Amino acid sequence: MAGVSDSAGFSFSIGTRLDGRHGRTGVIQTPHGPVATPAFIPVGTKATVKAVLPEAMSDLGAQALLANAYHLYLQPGPDIVDEAGGLAAFMNWPGPTFTDSGGFQVMSLGVGFKKVLAMETVDVQNDDVIAKGKERLATVDDEGVTFRSHLNGSKHRFTPEVSMGIQHQLGADIMFAFDELTTLMNTRGYQEKSVQRTHRWAQRCIDEHERLTAARTHRPYQALFAVVQGAQYEDLRRKASRDLAEIRGCEGTEFDGYGIGGALEKHNLGTIVGWCCDELPEDKPRHMLGISEPEDMFAAIEAGADTFDCVNPSRVGRNGGIYVDAGRFNIDTLRFKRDFTPIDETCDCYTCAHYTRAYIHHLFKAKEMLASTLCTIHNERFTIRLVDRIRASIDGGYFDEFRAATMGRWQGRITAP
Repeated sequence: MAGVSDSAGFSFSIGTRLDGRHGRTGVIQTPHGPVATPAFIPVGTKATVKAVLPEAMSDLGAQALLANAYHLYLQPGPDIVDEAGGLAAFMNWPGPTFTDSGGFQVMSLGVGFKKVLAMETVDVQNDDVIAKGKERLATVDDEGVTFRSHLNGSKHRFTPEVSMGIQHQLGADIMFAFDELTTLMNTRGYQEKSVQRTHRWAQRCIDEHERLTAARTHRPYQALFAVVQGAQYEDLRRKASRDLAEIRGCEGTEFDGYGIGGALEKHNLGTIVGWCCDELPEDKPRHMLGISEPEDMFAAIEAGADTFDCVNPSRVGRNGGIYVDAGRFNIDTLRFKRDFTPIDETCDCYTCAHYTRAYIHHLFKAKEMLASTLCTIHNERFTIRLVDRIRASIDGGYFDEFRAATMGRWQGRITAP
């Protein structure tokens, strides 16, 4: 029994599978259009991909965009977005949209770490850890999270029911259940308690989702994904996946898909995704939260991730970082002052077709806003195009060869291409 999603206009179909692995192509159907998977979902945190028009993101090949429930709750407020007709209408975006639950802010406001998913192994575990020089702005209990706004210090409370209410007002095609994101510094004991708490919150989310879906029949159906936590522990990841897959709402509703979240060791990313996909229902889409580096995308896709999001392409671009096939370099360094070639002669983006490295270098030195726009256009196109090519390689039966060739060129951080 699928409950409220029986005839809701949301579905997932599987195309080509990777032999002996969880990786596959597919199509997620939403009320605002399809998403061919694997797919990279660019992040527009506050209903905008910073420095780039929503229309430009469509031109770059983006199939969907992800916004942040916490930020839109604080500003302009979910009631404003709802009155505008939902997130897509509000931002003049023609395609599908995702919203995350605000669960990430549980970690980032609570411990003050940078917005990264993949961490390195840490030598110390401490459940009271907080980043140096930061103030704790969020506290977690079994019922929810109390936090102070990073904008003005005002006090707020998120619970699973509040997160669902906000996300239903925001109107994204795909929402995520409210979860607790821990860090690798948390102890094993805390990770166990956190997984249990996230499970209880997931049950509360799906019950509230059923209620709100029934009450908001004037809006298109919104799919709800549960989020798997468990850090780097295989038993916790597997149990969390199995337990979430068994959850049903009061009316029998199942989760429409699953997110794989949490801090994890970068070199174990593919392994951890594989553990989860071993246990999750094969006929439901799986979203990996927070990755965009080429090596991570190949690992996650091979292990079974269908979609994933990350702020990196735009954030790196706004700081002068450029992605090319050989790696990532900074264009604001002196060597590019008189370089009148495109960023990447093989790239088909607007920036590479019309502007030179020397001009973009000048824009950064002159502190012109256009610098961020041009670099973000290129980086988003680089990432979207790479995932499109990965998808084609799975359908064409040459994924392994394409990965070997791509990663054979990729050197990580480089001084110049």
